[in-house]
Amino acid sequence: MQKYPKVAAVILNYNGQKWLEKFLPFVKKSTYPNLDIIVGDNASTDDSVSYMKQHHPEIRLIINQHNGGYTKGYNDCLKQVTADYYILLNSDIETPEHWIEPVIDLMESDKTIAACQPKIKYYSDKNLFEYAGASGGYMDKYGYPFCRGRIFETLEKDEGQYNSIEEVFWATGACLFVRADIYWQMNGLYEHLFAHMEEIDLCWRMKRAGYKVMVCPQSEVYHVGGGTLHKSNPRKTYYNFRNNLILLYRNLKGPFLFYIILMRLFLDGIAAIKYLLSGEVGNFNAVFKAHMHFYKWNFKYSETIDKPEVKDNKKLVGTYNGSIIWDYFVKGKKHFKDLNI
Repeated sequence: MQKYPKVAAVILNYNGQKWLEKFLPFVKKSTYPNLDIIVGDNASTDDSVSYMKQHHPEIRLIINQHNGGYTKGYNDCLKQVTADYYILLNSDIETPEHWIEPVIDLMESDKTIAACQPKIKYYSDKNLFEYAGASGGYMDKYGYPFCRGRIFETLEKDEGQYNSIEEVFWATGACLFVRADIYWQMNGLYEHLFAHMEEIDLCWRMKRAGYKVMVCPQSEVYHVGGGTLHKSNPRKTYYNFRNNLILLYRNLKGPFLFYIILMRLFLDGIAAIKYLLSGEVGNFNAVFKAHMHFYKWNFKYSETIDKPEVKDNKKLVGTYNGSIIWDYFVKGKKHFKDLNI
């Protein structure tokens, strides 16, 4: 008789009652035989908790006393969960019945795989890849993340071109499968990030430790996206710019680190000017605030960071030794297949 490892699908919810109503029934239809479904409520102010108690009393509900964002919210919840694998699952994702088995089979076949994601498709148009993770995450030499199937705002149509199982640089936090023991070996998510790019930081630390991060396109899920913060929201702009600088500082070292940071500050400045010229004053201010917070964070925390042994990204699978900004905006390379990876 086949032994199935214990899997816990943990949905972190913040004021997402409408998403729980719409998508939790899909998760409950999952066919994986050794599955716990858990909702972690991040101090919601809507009726999420009462809804769960009334309509899904059989689902375990963990209630956080404060909203610590994606990072602390998940860390606090997962400390109370016993499983071999965690699935960090966004509340705005539709899951088919057999979405878990292919990923767990892959991870069980290679114990060095620490994290994995399914193919992420766009809920509103299931022919398209979705922004948050598409078919696996990559990073260019300047620290800009992109995906197999999504570069900046260009979403490719899924025609099976990225159906191969691959080692990637990062797996999306929208639907992140992770070995529980390695999650805690890495000390979980870095809580200071709060939300956005925290999964890239976690995956980067895993890869530095010698583990693999994979994409398993034989499983696919459908993501609404922007369920908490839309990508045009200045607060999301703030988190993305701030957190990208922080994760670079945490995971690089030596002269290469300072070169990359200086380049990013310069390129972020260009992006800020572009926001201003486009009349997006909120996003302009968000970039400025992100940089100010980075300087403050650097002064307070930089001495406490355990620097990696690798000197730069080039030795890690899933990195692109080119500039995705140059390729996309100047050379017009809009699709992943056009890159020399």
